[in-house]
Amino acid sequence: MTGLIGRARPLEIVAPGYGGGSLADVLPSALAVLGVPGAVDPLGLAAELSGVRRIAVLLVDGLGWYQIPTAAPYAPTLTGLTAASGRPLTCGFPSTTPTSLVTLGSGVAPGAHGVLGFTVRVPGTERVLNHIEWRDGDPDPLRWQPVPTQLERARAAGVAVTVVSRPEFGGTGLTLAANRGGDYRGAAGVDAVATTTLAALTAGPGPTLVSAYHPDVDRHGHLSGVDSLPWRVAVTELDGLLARLVDGLPPDAALLVTADHGQLDIPAADRFDLDTDPRLTDGVRVVAGEPRVRYLHVAPGATADVVAAWSAVLGTAARVLTREEAVASGRFGPVATGHLDRIGDVVVICNDTYAVLASRSEPPMVSSLVAFHGADTAAEMTIPLLVVRG
Repeated sequence: MTGLIGRARPLEIVAPGYGGGSLADVLPSALAVLGVPGAVDPLGLAAELSGVRRIAVLLVDGLGWYQIPTAAPYAPTLTGLTAASGRPLTCGFPSTTPTSLVTLGSGVAPGAHGVLGFTVRVPGTERVLNHIEWRDGDPDPLRWQPVPTQLERARAAGVAVTVVSRPEFGGTGLTLAANRGGDYRGAAGVDAVATTTLAALTAGPGPTLVSAYHPDVDRHGHLSGVDSLPWRVAVTELDGLLARLVDGLPPDAALLVTADHGQLDIPAADRFDLDTDPRLTDGVRVVAGEPRVRYLHVAPGATADVVAAWSAVLGTAARVLTREEAVASGRFGPVATGHLDRIGDVVVICNDTYAVLASRSEPPMVSSLVAFHGADTAAEMTIPLLVVRG
């Protein structure tokens, strides 16, 4: 894996930049700027934002660093901010929304917070937890993700903390795992996000932190593809949101813009289907993860056979690792002992533009999506950090 964040070719593998160049470092640095006792500043923002007492952090779902040039014709504000203050970071691994939202909110790598994929097996069961849905009977999110959030730390230090996101996400398991500690404000659409974020940012005289989320770029990338017409419209609307936030910043405020991952369009010819190939199901008891990163929980004693079978079928389309190999690679950061069994006995990480679908065991719409993410290519892992002062 390369450490050249932002310089790698889009399909080149990159390592997470934990400790000074990752999504996990954004909120700790923001708290340091706001004077929270004990907060570290791995991104070095305190000197750059001296005198700032209010910070809004906007996470744009799906806006990878490598997608910004594609967005440029439709997003002059985004393009200008990137040129003026943009720097590349990495998200954590896997490069997927629930993992990244909790990485941002907790300020630690995925191995520590335990939200280790879009779906994971609940240890000791054959139940698969979908971190987006979090249904009745799923684990308590406060126990599943035990790390105190950066929002809780900020609030305990007297910072006014607000979370701005879609109304339907309030109180969900993922919101509790990622953003507990903030007052929740529902906002649907770019106008509502801008208005609600600026209102929270200027509500009081003391130190203030607002964590905002906007999902539409990712959604239209998945459904229609990167640079499709719906994606371009979503990028144009995002640009309007950025312009409003920049124009509305008070003099003692700053805006940090980042993302949870990038995206890749996956051609039909590069899609495997594990549910139609018995070689890929033999010895496998539970399948989790997502199409770009699969977690395979196997029958006792079947690990070597499953690794061999998947390696033979996928060839150069993927790296097929044991859990121990995947953990030792450092992709997750240090993994807490209690979280190890959430990772498959076998971990399949797709290369290039390949994906492994599960047509019978996952919702049918997954097979119809155009763009995916989750793996460790530069196009998926590399995200922006834009820093704007009022």
